[in-house]
Amino acid sequence: MKSFILECCVDSVESAIAAQKGGADRLELCSNLIIGGTTPGINLFLAVREKVCLKVHVLIRPRFGDFCYTDEEFSIMLKDVEMFRKNGADGVVIGMLNKDGSLDAARMEKLISAAGDMSITLHRAFDVCRDPFRTMEEAMDLGISTILTSGQKNRCYDGKELIRELVEKAGNRIDIMVGGGVKGTIIRELVDITRARSFHMSGKIEIDSAMVYRKKDVSMGLPMLSEYTIFRTDEKEVAKVRDILRSYEL
Repeated sequence: MKSFILECCVDSVESAIAAQKGGADRLELCSNLIIGGTTPGINLFLAVREKVCLKVHVLIRPRFGDFCYTDEEFSIMLKDVEMFRKNGADGVVIGMLNKDGSLDAARMEKLISAAGDMSITLHRAFDVCRDPFRTMEEAMDLGISTILTSGQKNRCYDGKELIRELVEKAGNRIDIMVGGGVKGTIIRELVDITRARSFHMSGKIEIDSAMVYRKKDVSMGLPMLSEYTIFRTDEKEVAKVRDILRSYEL
């Protein structure tokens, strides 16, 4: 009998509640999920803590873009790790690379030290590193418990063969968590091919804005996205994936 972990990535209280209702085991909390996620504010974290009883792992990512950070950015990341530890986060989700695409193990070690006894996940910076197998070994040497990966592809379905290799080489030494496009229509194939036991999804759907008056031709951010579209986790999609995973546990 296999036991699976289903983690949901959320960036709002509403999505956190939906993920819990759908059967998620834990949350990755971020802000700005539509651009891959950035560090959430402390008040969002506290509000989620108040509304759900799941474990909460917090993304530490100071900006959109690559994972090669300046000293100033690293200083902010270090303080954020310490802040979320003091406020009761169960884990942090981190990742830093050197200019050559290798893991920035020296500064990662400092973040891990600041995290104390919190769980550590290496996020999808792993998917743009130069050598995934070497990076996995370095992550284990650092004491990281989980690697989140799409198999170095935009979507985990396309990276499933590499994910299977990683799972096989990792054994019981580190958890390889599949993310990047996990959904009910492909979860069986992902389980069967990758042999992974942990899966990460957002289950997001588009919700129309409550705004009645809508100003045309003005963009506040990414021009390809409507200002009047809200992204939320879909409880039903989470439940669909949860139910399929549960069928493997019988």
